[in-house]
Amino acid sequence: MNQFSRVFSQLAHIVGKVGRRSFVALLITLASAQAFAGAILSAGKMSFVDADTVVVADWRAGQLHALTLPRVAEGTPKAFNLKNISLSIARALRTAPENLRFEDMAVRPDSEIAYVSLSVDRGARKPMPALVSIDAEGRVGVVDIAKVQRTSVAIANVPGADKRLWRDTPAATYTVTDMAYHGNRLYVAGLSNASFASTLRVYDFPFKGEATATSVEMYHPVHNQLETRAPIRRMVITTLNGEPTLVAAFTCSPLVTIPLKDLKHGAHISAKTIAEFGWGSAPVGMVLFDAGQGPMVLLTHSHKSADLMSVADIADASTKPGLKTPIKWPAEPLLGIKSIYVPMANVAHLSNQNKDFLAALRRDEASGAMQLVSMRKGLFLRLSDFVNEYDFTDFKYEATDGWRDVHRMLRSDEGYADLAPSKP
Repeated sequence: MNQFSRVFSQLAHIVGKVGRRSFVALLITLASAQAFAGAILSAGKMSFVDADTVVVADWRAGQLHALTLPRVAEGTPKAFNLKNISLSIARALRTAPENLRFEDMAVRPDSEIAYVSLSVDRGARKPMPALVSIDAEGRVGVVDIAKVQRTSVAIANVPGADKRLWRDTPAATYTVTDMAYHGNRLYVAGLSNASFASTLRVYDFPFKGEATATSVEMYHPVHNQLETRAPIRRMVITTLNGEPTLVAAFTCSPLVTIPLKDLKHGAHISAKTIAEFGWGSAPVGMVLFDAGQGPMVLLTHSHKSADLMSVADIADASTKPGLKTPIKWPAEPLLGIKSIYVPMANVAHLSNQNKDFLAALRRDEASGAMQLVSMRKGLFLRLSDFVNEYDFTDFKYEATDGWRDVHRMLRSDEGYADLAPSKP
C-alpha cells in the first residue's frame, strides 16, 4: 500500500469512528489552528503564556504563532549587565548590528533567560524574522523558528495592504501592538480594517478557532476628542474591585480601564480614561508586580520618565466617572490619578524578570548599542548610569547614611562588587 492509500484509509477509518459531521468540525478546527503552518514571515510582539510557550505575532502572514520551546532548568536569579547585546546577537545571526531591528523582549518565566524578537534587514529582500535567547552571561541562542513545534491561528480583518502611516509604514505593522494572557485566553490589542480600527481580539488558548473582536474608543484629554483609530500600545490585566480588568495605555499618554466582561464579539465599547500622563510620548512598557508595597503598575515611555501607580489607586479611579475634559496645554499636562516619578529612560522594551528585578532593553546614549540590563524593583535605576558625590574615592559615608547599604547592593548587582562600600 502506498503512502496516499494509507492516508486515505486512515481518514476513512476516522470518519467511520466519529461520523461525518464531527469529522468536518475536526477539519475546521485544524484549519484554524494548524500544528504545522506556513513559514513565519515576521516576528513582532511576543508574550509567554507559560514557561514553555511563547506567542509571537506575525503581521506579514496575518497570524499568531504559539511556539513550544525546549524545556530549560529553573534559573538562579542574576542581574543582566550586557552593555552591547547588539553585537552578540548580530554575530549569532551572522549579520551586522546595524541590520537589527528589535521588535520585542520578554523574560521566560522562572528561567532567567530573555527572549528577543527581531527583524534582520536584508537589503532589497524582505527582512528576516528571528528569535533569540540570552542569559545573564551574555550567551545568545538562536531559536530555529522554521523547525520549532508550533500552532498558528489567523488574525481576521487585518489592515489592508494599501493603508500606510507616515507614508512609508504599513498600517498592518500595528495589527498587534501588545498581548496579555489571562484565564486561558490571549488578549491581543491592535488595529483592524474596520472603520473603528482600534481593536481588542480575544483568543481561547490553546487556539480554538477564530477570535472575538471588540472595537474600542476612549476620550483623550490631550487631544480633547473621542478616539477610535489609534490602538492600545501597552496593557496588563489585573483585578479591580473584584472584577478582572484590562489596564491600558495609548500614545500621548492616556491610561484607561476596560472590564474583561465588556469584551464581546462585534461590540463597540468606551474605555474609561482615568489618567493623562502627558503629551508627546508613546508607551513602550507596562508591567504589574508587587515589591512588598502592594500591587503596582509601572508604565515606561519613549520620550519621558516612567510612571509608577498603585493598583489600589487605579481601582479607586475605576469606580469614578472617567475624564471628560482636556488638559490645560502646555502648562498643566497631567490629569486623573497621580503617579510616582520613576527615572527610567531610553528603555525600548521592559519585562518582569523575577520577584526582585525588571529586565530592560535600552539604547546606550553614546554608542547607540542595545543593552540588556536589570533594575531593582523599588529603586528603578542603574547606579552606574550616574557620576555623583558618592562615586569619588575620597568620599566617606556617615555612619547614619542609609544609602550606603543600598549602594553596596546596587554596585554588586551591576558588576562592581569591588566598589561596594564595606564600611563608612
